[in-house]
Amino acid sequence: MIKKVKSPASKLAIGLAFSCISLMLNTGIANQIALAKSSNSQKCDIFAYVTDTDSQGLNVRSGASTNNLIIGQIPINETVQVIGAVGDWVQITNASNGFQGTGWVFVPKLGLTTRGYGTNGVDLYTSSSQESQKVGKIPANTAVKLLGCQGDWAQVEYQNVKGWLTREDQCGAALTSCS
Repeated sequence: MIKKVKSPASKLAIGLAFSCISLMLNTGIANQIALAKSSNSQKCDIFAYVTDTDSQGLNVRSGASTNNLIIGQIPINETVQVIGAVGDWVQITNASNGFQGTGWVFVPKLGLTTRGYGTNGVDLYTSSSQESQKVGKIPANTAVKLLGCQGDWAQVEYQNVKGWLTREDQCGAALTSCS
């Protein structure tokens, strides 16, 4: 049996509830809430730069999916602060140019450069700990592909070798050194 809602207050409450649900789904807020509760999300504190060559810039989205709204763009080579990661997506803020605010970008569109100036390179570790095994060495001032992050460690790939760089060995600026 279906009852008809007659009270104007009840109709308003039901209308507001449906509007809120629609807003959450269409703006990606529901995905952000789900991501915040996800045990796979990592807090990060690193800097990286945009490597996306699209003339419109790197799309910044309201959540960690191509299903989320594009809320801005960031031009190539601009620096961003990465504050979180879920899968192949990172949450960014503090772009040096373009988008202002916080949003999500596809991590393969970001990179960083190694430091190690005046040395024979920087160490690459198997995990985000200097006590872990070293898997290789990357020359100083070398561009690497960003894969993810955990805390102030960056997971990168260089010549098909994946590993972790310490904060001291990362440079998130594309056009200048981080000395």
